[in-house]
Amino acid sequence: MQTNRDTIFVNGKVILPDKIIPNASVVVRDGLIHEIGTITSPEFLNLNKKVESNLPTIIDLDGNYLCPGFIDLHVHGGGGADFMDGTSDAFETVLKTHGKHGTTRLVCTSTVAHPDQVCTFLSLVDKFRNKPSSKLEESSSQVLGAHLYGPYFHKQAVGCHPVALHQIPDTGTLNDYLSFSDVIIKASIAPELPKSKTFAQAAKDRNIILCIGHSLATFEQFELSLGWGVQHVDHLFCAMSDKSKLRQTQTYPMQGGVLEAALFFDQLTTEVIADGKHLSASLLQLAYKIKGENRLAIVTDCNRALDMPDGEYIFGPKQNGQSFLHRDQVGLTLDGKSLASSSTGMDHHVRTFHQLTGLPLETVIKMASLTPARIIGYENQLGSIEIGKIADFVILGRDLAVQSVHISNRKPTNR
Repeated sequence: MQTNRDTIFVNGKVILPDKIIPNASVVVRDGLIHEIGTITSPEFLNLNKKVESNLPTIIDLDGNYLCPGFIDLHVHGGGGADFMDGTSDAFETVLKTHGKHGTTRLVCTSTVAHPDQVCTFLSLVDKFRNKPSSKLEESSSQVLGAHLYGPYFHKQAVGCHPVALHQIPDTGTLNDYLSFSDVIIKASIAPELPKSKTFAQAAKDRNIILCIGHSLATFEQFELSLGWGVQHVDHLFCAMSDKSKLRQTQTYPMQGGVLEAALFFDQLTTEVIADGKHLSASLLQLAYKIKGENRLAIVTDCNRALDMPDGEYIFGPKQNGQSFLHRDQVGLTLDGKSLASSSTGMDHHVRTFHQLTGLPLETVIKMASLTPARIIGYENQLGSIEIGKIADFVILGRDLAVQSVHISNRKPTNR
């Protein structure tokens, strides 16, 4: 029986989790990484033992970087579409757009919306999660699952989400959402809301990763939620309580909030939006110093304005989402005074984090690939160039711009 041809990437700088190998080559067989070596090793290619009809496909990297495909844990839209638009066309547009920016796998993220809109979103995530790669454009990002992001947020920390659609957990909608528990990878909640513990325990029972986001919880309220199974904190420094915000409601003593708790508890993972607009270099450096490369992921939190001209757009569903401005490569509230998610792809965030912090490139790439894979339980299949893993690659030029994207037709098994 004739097997599929191997693909061999040669003459490149291969980025591993802890180092960069110059003049390296990588063999891909049946969608998996089969071998890592150098083209100068005769036994590496072993071409003399291959029949002519099954010679490998050679891709010359021409000295560029071969890095693992980026994995985005927090992404809403791109190319003029939002996952919450609730159509297959919107999903295809977002996936195609982010694929161009090096994101090979992603977790579709919802917004605060009507329960039926959230359920439509979850149904589409299920459809695309199981959609054969051949049915999508070759370079389109692949769907890993859903992030149930809202509607259980604190009204005063809702950010650019529509305040009127905010909810507290109730049995009806909770059961509706959790009927898609095999699709939901992550779920976010403000732990100070009534019945948050009920939601948290139901999510934990279904192997859903529980996150804290858009919350004004005190340090003590946050600490209680750790007993419910909280593992992750959404977009560090953004839409969360800290000592300054909490001091507005209590003169003394000053108390910590979500920010301080996220940094204090070593077991927690978190994420940063590294577009250069949300966080300064010093805040990115602080996040890295405290959490480290294994507990800090880079996310885009990208809205529908990615690759679109400046102007006014809708965050969330077109029918009843929240208007925002896309200007200066970022989303802003209509008055221009607050941020409203990012408008750039993962390649931009990787370049920006690298430039602002001066961290080694392999470390930054790890935070956009292996670390997010580890956070959601896919580190044995995705996120790094290692033998046996799924062969998702991004080729980056010397300026770290995306040259091409190669996405395996392999789908990861369940976490």
